[in-house]
Amino acid sequence: MNATTEREPSTVEYRLTAMDRCDSCGAQAYIAAEVNGSELLFCAHHGRKYEEKLRDVATSWHDETARLVDAV
Repeated sequence: MNATTEREPSTVEYRLTAMDRCDSCGAQAYIAAEVNGSELLFCAHHGRKYEEKLRDVATSWHDETARLVDAV
């Protein structure tokens, strides 16, 4: 007997939108870091480039770079 199970698509709401732009280059932001009460936005490239230094001083680190990988 073959049972078919249907998965309902999971709905994930992201905080960053296409309107959020990288503070370094203007590309779409996928990373938000809060530093000294200010939010810094970065594309995946610049977020990774500055992550090591920023993690030491950031009070929060929000990463949505998983959105760049296609879910199969």
